[in-house]
Amino acid sequence: MQHQGLTTIDLLYIETPRKFHSRNAFAIGGVLEDPATCAAAAALGGYLRDIGWPHGDAIDIVQGEDMGAPSLLRAEIGATLGEGIRVSGTTRVIEV
Repeated sequence: MQHQGLTTIDLLYIETPRKFHSRNAFAIGGVLEDPATCAAAAALGGYLRDIGWPHGDAIDIVQGEDMGAPSLLRAEIGATLGEGIRVSGTTRVIEV
């Protein structure tokens, strides 16, 4: 990632047009993997809107399962290009 100048990458598996499974690597920030990445969820929602993906105004993103910290994020996607994406969801506290 550092060699390519990448800050983060989002690896996705599409279960349905409205349900995705995500793994988000953020090694440059000292985090091997993030269990719930709201910024990535918002970016994905905007991208899907821009390409005309059949999202039905919202997508659900399952993240963190493989690292034992399951989360479920919902990105609500408006129809207007450039409009904000609302992200909400659930996760759990990770003890440090």
